[in-house]
Amino acid sequence: MSEARPGTAAPSPLVKVQVVVIGAGQAGLSAAYHLKRRGLAPHKGFVVLDRSPEPGGAWQHRWPSLTLSTVNRIHDLPGMPFSEALDTTATELPASTAVPAYFAAYEKRFELPVYRPVTVKVVCDRGDRFRVETDRVQFSARGLINATGTWESPYIPDVPGREQFRGRQLHTKDYRTADAFRGEHVVVVGGGISAIQLLDEISQVTVTSWVTRRPPQFRRGTFDAEAGRAAVALVEDRVRRGLPPASVVSVTGIPVTTAIEAMQARGVLNRLPIFSEITEDGVRWPDGTTLRADVILWCTGFRSSLDHLAPLMLRGEGGGIKMTGRLATQVSKDPRVHLVGHGPSASTIGANRAGGAAAQELMAFLAEH
Repeated sequence: MSEARPGTAAPSPLVKVQVVVIGAGQAGLSAAYHLKRRGLAPHKGFVVLDRSPEPGGAWQHRWPSLTLSTVNRIHDLPGMPFSEALDTTATELPASTAVPAYFAAYEKRFELPVYRPVTVKVVCDRGDRFRVETDRVQFSARGLINATGTWESPYIPDVPGREQFRGRQLHTKDYRTADAFRGEHVVVVGGGISAIQLLDEISQVTVTSWVTRRPPQFRRGTFDAEAGRAAVALVEDRVRRGLPPASVVSVTGIPVTTAIEAMQARGVLNRLPIFSEITEDGVRWPDGTTLRADVILWCTGFRSSLDHLAPLMLRGEGGGIKMTGRLATQVSKDPRVHLVGHGPSASTIGANRAGGAAAQELMAFLAEH
């Protein structure tokens, strides 16, 4: 492969490397750091392919009001604290600018071979190697670390009548500011942390209704390290059994903060059960009750962005991918493939640990075989 600066598209028509890392978010950068630390040469030994034109992963697309003070904790990448790149006391700094700046500094510090914008179209098994086809160049690799996350795969449930709704339907991914909804009745659907945050903002400028599939589980008290490990263990158990990962909130619950208490006092958290049908001008429940709406905001989460791996046929009958390895990053069906930022590692701290484990286990496997 001809030499190319990190941050540029790879120029050669076919590139042979040992490992391809797909995605340059927290998990992908962590994996790249550990691959290099374990002796794999950048560019010739491994490459990182990122579809975004700039560093930052999904963080660069988050809504402007999500600041360092409101986001769930951003954990340091291995080898370089967040504080070395930015002033961590500037808590009102938007996460959409702070985290990308940190990732950019990190890529530069460790001279990671990130090529962008490169979109991976499909990955095929060619015997002892994978063929990674992109919109720019084709790669041949012995191992694969997939770190594509979920941001590009928003999930909206298939509710009858959704196509006939004459108002606006948006997903968390589309949200920017609450002011865009002034004077409109917004139905916020979803029981996760993001749904709560957006409901809080929007309810302060207009009328809202909150709808969830299951009654929300609010959690009081501290969420210590032991509770965190227990929550991760539950998600890990699912992927080790080949089941689709559960949502984080379904395991951890929603922490009761001062913002949550203020929302409860304002009556914003008077939750309604999920509706059964969408009409032209609102929603309807099974008992015939209707609610007029101008906007339906689907805060219903994301699914893993793994369509490009479909030819590898990694999924089982239940739709999940059976995982193995120390931190459940290794695909049981094909040990040459690791999924990081997936299942139990779908958090910033989990992504860090998963990146290290995946790099170690993959290099050991490739050396043995």
